Amino acid sequence: MKTTLAKNVQLKDKTWYVIDAKDQVLGRLAVKIANVLRGRHKPTYTPHVDTGDYVIVINADKVRLTGSKETDKTYMFYTGWVGTAYRRTAAAMRERRPEFLVTHAVKGMLPKNRLANDMLTKLRVFAGDKHEHAASNPVPFPEFKKV
Repeated sequence: MKTTLAKNVQLKDKTWYVIDAKDQVLGRLAVKIANVLRGRHKPTYTPHVDTGDYVIVINADKVRLTGSKETDKTYMFYTGWVGTAYRRTAAAMRERRPEFLVTHAVKGMLPKNRLANDMLTKLRVFAGDKHEHAASNPVPFPEFKKV
């Protein structure tokens, strides 16, 4: 039996999925989103080809952090000037830019190569429950349906 590897020219149909992040644990949510962006949910998955789909995440401001990560987890930023490194807690980031929490977690779960940059452009994160991609006919990802 031969193994079939996908090529970029063969990939035409990309599905748009919408995922509600309300009351979802951030790390577990990021793993599932990263797998959809990479295409690991498809039988045509190939590691060196971008076989993934588009993901729209809504309610990113209502994502859940376990334990005391809300106050203890910090994100470090550096402007490039001497002595200008600063840190923000997860609670402060949730107030300023709630989309950053999800985007940063998903970025850390993607491979560290040029292909991951293309995969990350297929992620759209919104703080509220409204998004502007209704024309793409997004469907709820089957694993994330509320029961």
